[in-house]
Amino acid sequence: MAQGADGDDGAFRILVERWEGVVFAFLVRMLGSREEAQDLTQETFVRMVGAAGRYRPTGQFRSWLLRIAGNLARSRLRRRRVIRWLSLDLAAVDPPAEQPGALADIEHREQCAAVRAAVGRLPDRQRQALVLRQYHDLSYDEIAQAMGTTTGSVQMLLHRAMNALRDDLVNGGGMS
Repeated sequence: MAQGADGDDGAFRILVERWEGVVFAFLVRMLGSREEAQDLTQETFVRMVGAAGRYRPTGQFRSWLLRIAGNLARSRLRRRRVIRWLSLDLAAVDPPAEQPGALADIEHREQCAAVRAAVGRLPDRQRQALVLRQYHDLSYDEIAQAMGTTTGSVQMLLHRAMNALRDDLVNGGGMS
C-alpha cells in the first residue's frame, strides 16, 4: 500500500491479483449474485487505491480490505429490498436420475439450498460475520476489524446468527 501511495501502480496490481479472489468470494456470499459481486469487487479496489494515502498498517490488510467490501455489500443490500441467495456452486449440474446415489445427491443439494436460503435471510451484519468466520476463516479480532466493531459484538452477532439459522432450519424457513 505504501508503494502504491508513492505512485507504484505495479504494487496495486500485485494487491489486486493477490486479493481479488478473496474479495469476490466474500461478496458472492454476501450478495448472492456473481454480477453484483464483480461490480463491487472492482469498486472495492477502486476505493482501496483511493485510500492508499490514508492507509495505516495497524492491523491486517485482509481485514481492512474486507471491511471496504463489507461496507459496499451492506449498502447494496440496503438499496435492494429482495435478497436473493443464489447457489454458490453455479457450475454444478444435476446428475442423471439413473446414476447410483442420485437420491443422496438430490437430498444433499436440497440441504445445501436450505442452508444458503437461511443464511440469506439473516440480518446483514449477522450474515457478514458468519460469512467472514465460516467461509473466510477470520478470527474474531479480524472480523471485528473488518466490520468496525468489537470482538464482543462479533461473538454476539455469530451467536445470534447460529441461533437464527438453527431455528430457521428446524422450523422450515419461517424467518423473513
